[in-house]
Amino acid sequence: MTFDFDTPIARQGTGCIKFDRRPELDPYWVADMDFASPPAILEGIHRRVDHGIFGYAQAHEGLNEAVLEYLERRIGVKVPLAQVVHLGGLVPALSLAARAFCQRGEAVMTCTPVYPPFLGVHKDAGAELITVDHVFQDGRWTFDWAAMERAVTPQTKVFLLCNPQNPLGRVFSRYELEKLATFCEENDLILVSDEIHCDLVLDEAATPHVSALKLPEELQKRTITLLAPSKTWNIAGLGYAFAVIPDDSVRRRFNAAKGHTLTEISALSYHAAEAAYRHGEPWRQQLVAYLRQNRDTLVEFIRDRCPGLIIHPGEATYLAWIDARPLGHDNPALHFEKNAGLFLSDGAFFQWPGWFRFNFGCPRARMLEGLEKIAAAL
Repeated sequence: MTFDFDTPIARQGTGCIKFDRRPELDPYWVADMDFASPPAILEGIHRRVDHGIFGYAQAHEGLNEAVLEYLERRIGVKVPLAQVVHLGGLVPALSLAARAFCQRGEAVMTCTPVYPPFLGVHKDAGAELITVDHVFQDGRWTFDWAAMERAVTPQTKVFLLCNPQNPLGRVFSRYELEKLATFCEENDLILVSDEIHCDLVLDEAATPHVSALKLPEELQKRTITLLAPSKTWNIAGLGYAFAVIPDDSVRRRFNAAKGHTLTEISALSYHAAEAAYRHGEPWRQQLVAYLRQNRDTLVEFIRDRCPGLIIHPGEATYLAWIDARPLGHDNPALHFEKNAGLFLSDGAFFQWPGWFRFNFGCPRARMLEGLEKIAAAL
């Protein structure tokens, strides 16, 4: 079956954050795509709806089987079901990890620029935040190892990793991942690896994703790996994710921190996730090919038509990270809002002012409309 990623679907007025938060602007900001979810997911939801009863739900056998099969097929690991923790989303999981392993006055560490919730969940634990900038070396973004060693303190308890990295689009290598895990081991940190974009690697042969679940066994004891079908199959609004936590004591502390703060997961969320993992692979492969061409088109456009903007092609995600500092604007997202009618993600929210993020997870014609507006505003 061939899937259609070119036909636009009207979203304004449906209550979606992307289009309805600022309806007067053309949105290329928040990380959801303008593609309908795969037919297999819609069919799975419809089957559950036809049952007609929506009481309190739990992960059913079909979902558990689908998750374990996905982990073996895509990640390359066999995981006991006891290590899987079902969750209502990744951001609550980041907060939960901070609360589970940080006391008031201790610290969470991460590298910037990064998905904004990484920069706020420490507050839920009354903890401090330590950030270290990523650096551009040998044609790609990586960790500033020396700066990390200088920044870490005895009070630091958690390291939040985004891999593939949002917004940089990096897929970190096995060497980088093992070096980071060793850094966490040496400094007694829990490594929380958010891998929500791992199925959106644009060239898996060149830059394969290496999950924290593939670390050597001795380094896995302090890891929490977070995964979800939400970004890949565009079902973020259904609110389902899961953690894989190999160590029993780490998993107990993580679960104990839940308290009564997490919402119930709906029956529709569970069944949508099962359908995505069981039947979503053909759609995913065509999506990745489409996004890869979108990325290449976008990079060429920025380099050819947008003087003053700098872009390094991302290896994953549908999010382009663009350097606008040569323009001299303190807030380039605001500049393009006022002069082009665009809603973009301001780099300041990722702790890198002067940059902006552009969401190219949309029909190519719509992407080009936004890029033309950027070019005109320059």
